[in-house]
Amino acid sequence: MNTAVSAFLMKHNFVNHIDVLSLAQGILDDMRHGLKKMPSDQDMIRTFCNPPKKSAANESVIVIDAGGTNFRSCLVTFDAAGTPTISEMEKTRMPGVERELSRKEFFEQIAANLEHLKNKSDRIGFCFSYPMEIQQDGDGILLGFSKEVKAPEVVGCKVGECLKEALAQHGWNTIKRITMCNDTVSALLAGAACAGETHRYSSYIGYILGTGMNAAYLQPDCDACGISKQIIVCESGKYRSVVRSDFDVEFDKTTVKPGVFFLEKQCSGAYLGPVSTIILQTAARESLFSDPVNKALLALSEPLTLIEMDKFLHGPFNKDCILGKIACEKATEEDLDIMYQLLDAVAERSARCSAAILTACAIQTGAGRNAANPICILCNGTTFYKTWMVRERTAAYLDEILTNKLGIHWEIVSAENDITLGTAIAGLIE
Repeated sequence: MNTAVSAFLMKHNFVNHIDVLSLAQGILDDMRHGLKKMPSDQDMIRTFCNPPKKSAANESVIVIDAGGTNFRSCLVTFDAAGTPTISEMEKTRMPGVERELSRKEFFEQIAANLEHLKNKSDRIGFCFSYPMEIQQDGDGILLGFSKEVKAPEVVGCKVGECLKEALAQHGWNTIKRITMCNDTVSALLAGAACAGETHRYSSYIGYILGTGMNAAYLQPDCDACGISKQIIVCESGKYRSVVRSDFDVEFDKTTVKPGVFFLEKQCSGAYLGPVSTIILQTAARESLFSDPVNKALLALSEPLTLIEMDKFLHGPFNKDCILGKIACEKATEEDLDIMYQLLDAVAERSARCSAAILTACAIQTGAGRNAANPICILCNGTTFYKTWMVRERTAAYLDEILTNKLGIHWEIVSAENDITLGTAIAGLIE
């Protein structure tokens, strides 16, 4: 690394070469505290469900995917061979985004959104990407919405039960079961469905690295925790025992929820661009670049998006991105080197954090000891797959730590329509 870059990052307490195993051990210790109902950063949510032992066949399930600003719904049909077909997909706005809704109005809007699927199945898989306390019957009690959804009366409600009531009022036949889950559980279940006849996996992990970040894994029986084998959602982004740079501290003050989600804010897509902007502008104020570049960076009026940051890392001379234009028109060779290494350090840290989370989950599964039966890790999210070198570096660190040091075997997989497929599988679990 350039000496000036190294000194600058050290001065501001930015550790891009995090020791992956040490961070994983800290995350793992916190996970185990949470499983025992002791104070912990991660929620360790019990789901009371496991991947099904056999594929679904000759069944249909209504699938809802609600999170952020979008509300998607469709029908997933499994044929006699277990091959899924997705039909009647519709996307609309998430209820409560445009204006505040009462509890009745919120579920009325969901029922209206599902009118095209009326009575096409008596089971619903509902991927609801907000904090929930999952119940043994598959329902979920909403713990809170993120800022864009305004329906405070829904908090504390059993979402599935309230939706059943709204659907009944819309003339639906009896719904046998609504299974609530989040996207990490759906990802894990989709990974389990990928195995087919030619693969055997010893356990499963679902990992989301997109706008946000989270993980779920298959927890074996644990007498010490009073828990039977089931999928556990970690809420990994809440882990706090990470080294925060001056840039992270400064950015955190500008977020809607400062003082929380420390790990998520170091590796997920919503934060990488703004943190990079603070890094570059701090470097400019400290005259790390030539004068024309310092002035151009300090003149930026809006934080960079992850897309802009990533465009530069993929093509430093791309004039279609803000930094590429600055590089082409104003930068010296040294400016270019420093700018590139600073942004690369942000992507590098994201990969190391991801590897640490996956290492902790893999260890906790207790599986992967046979190379022919690895742990299946299904990863979802554009930050993981598209951000500069994140996927490649994460895999390299997993190979170094899990395989070479710990003798744990794993395989990263992806699946088309993974969240939809996994949610459909969840909807058919008894």
